Amino acid sequence: MSERIFITGIGTGVGKTLTSACITEALTADYWKPVQTGLMEGTDTDTVLSLLSNPVSVCHPEAWRLQAPASPHLAARLENTTIDIAKILALAEEYQPIGRPLLMEGAGGVMVPVNESVFTLDLIVALKARVVIVAQNYLGSINHALLTARILQHTGVPVIGWVFSGDHHSNEEDIVRWSGYPKIGRIPLAEHVDKAFVQQQAQLLTSSLHTLMA
Repeated sequence: MSERIFITGIGTGVGKTLTSACITEALTADYWKPVQTGLMEGTDTDTVLSLLSNPVSVCHPEAWRLQAPASPHLAARLENTTIDIAKILALAEEYQPIGRPLLMEGAGGVMVPVNESVFTLDLIVALKARVVIVAQNYLGSINHALLTARILQHTGVPVIGWVFSGDHHSNEEDIVRWSGYPKIGRIPLAEHVDKAFVQQQAQLLTSSLHTLMA
């Protein structure tokens, strides 16, 4: 199963990195976050690496490591650099494992600018990746979720389904119904997130992922 999975969210701070760790573990995929911003807060790659238990998955180094906790285009602008999409595409080819998925985590949502002319949505299309959308319940989340789904549908990007994070809410069923995208699963809030928690959640997601990716 050599394919690409792109983890996007309906916004910032909705659980993309934990979801990435759980799905990487579930599929023994390789993990890559092409652009990391906000280095003072640590990197998502380090977080995922610390949560994996399987001996197969590789966490690849970021192509860009930028200091400012901002969208990639702005963080790069502040450092007088530009994020080169061609480099990301070339590295994706290099990092793609044989017979296993390459899981990539984006910054924020699908309309976050990667550079001055390319949005995350454009990068997903260029990477020929399938998408997992991470959603969390908060005031306004239905709007953000359905806007994300609508633009992915409009662009024709293949979507595997939704992963909901946090406590269960009836909004989950509504979003699935209105979007037409299936629910992969839900990762609950936990006081302590460690390898055991990620391994447990990965086991719960595995069957659904394999069914929806078949």
